[in-house]
Amino acid sequence: MRAIRPQSRLRLDPAPSRLAWRLQRLMLTPAVRVGLRIGLPVALVAAIGLVWLGSADRRAALRDTVLEMRRAVENRPVFMVHMMQIDGASAEVAEDIREAVSIDFPLSSFDLDLAELRSLIKALDPVKAVAVRVRPGGVLQVDIDPRTPAAVWRSREGLSTVDANGAHVAVLAGRSLRADLPLFAGDGADRAIPEGLALYQAAAPLHLRLRGIVRIAERRWDVVLDKGQRIMLPETGAIEALERVIALDGAQDILGRDVARVDMRLAARPTVQMNQDATREWWSIRQLSGQ
Repeated sequence: MRAIRPQSRLRLDPAPSRLAWRLQRLMLTPAVRVGLRIGLPVALVAAIGLVWLGSADRRAALRDTVLEMRRAVENRPVFMVHMMQIDGASAEVAEDIREAVSIDFPLSSFDLDLAELRSLIKALDPVKAVAVRVRPGGVLQVDIDPRTPAAVWRSREGLSTVDANGAHVAVLAGRSLRADLPLFAGDGADRAIPEGLALYQAAAPLHLRLRGIVRIAERRWDVVLDKGQRIMLPETGAIEALERVIALDGAQDILGRDVARVDMRLAARPTVQMNQDATREWWSIRQLSGQ
C-alpha cells in the first residue's frame, strides 16, 4: 500500500510582503541610494563636528592652529618681498614715492595691498599713471608714467610746473630753472593751459619779446611783451585777435613804437594806448601847437 504524506506542514508563500516590497522599491530609487551612500556619512561627520565645535576652547584652539598654518605659508621665502624697484621716475619723484608708501622690508607679499599702493602713488602730482606688481625674486616693481612739464604757472603761492592739461607737476624754486617753458600767470590760468599753449604757439613771431601770458579774471588773456607792452585779447577769438596784431605789427611796426597797450577786446574797435613818455610828449606838442 502507498504511504500517505502528512499534511501538517504547509508550503510558505514565496511572494514578499507589502512592506518588504516597498522597501525594495525605495532602495532602487537613485536619490535614496545616493543619500545613504553620501548624505548619511556627511550628516554624521557634520553632527560630530558641531558637537566638537560646541566648546569655545576648542574653537579658539582651531582658529589659532589655522592662523599659524596660514602664517607659516605666507612667510615662506618664496613669498617674501625684499625691495622696491621704481622705473620711469626721477630721483626726486622716486624719493617722494618711497616716503608715501613707507614699507618696511622684508614683507610677505600677502600683506601688500597693491590697490592701496597704486592709489597712494597715483595721488602724487608728478605721477600721471602707475603700475604696481610683485616680480619674481621678491621685488616690488613700480612703473611710473610721469607728467611732462609743459608750462610754468605763477600763482599766489609761487611758481610751479604744470603739464599740457594744467595738472600740477612740481614746485619750482625759480623761473630760470625752466626758462625753456612758457610762463603763464593769473588765477585760473592752470585750468586754461591748453588754450594758453595755443596762444603761445600763435605768438611765435614775437617769441624774442614775449615774457608771458596772463589770465585776467579767469575769462581772457593778456600777452605780455618786454618794455611793459601788453596785447589785451578778447574772451572769444583770442588767437584770431592776436594774429591780427602780429599782422599789423609786420605791416606798420606798431609794437616797435611807444605803445603800452593794444586793446583787442572789442573786435570792431581795437585801440592803442601810448606809454607815459609818449603821452607827455604828445601833450607838449599839442600845447606848443596851440600857442
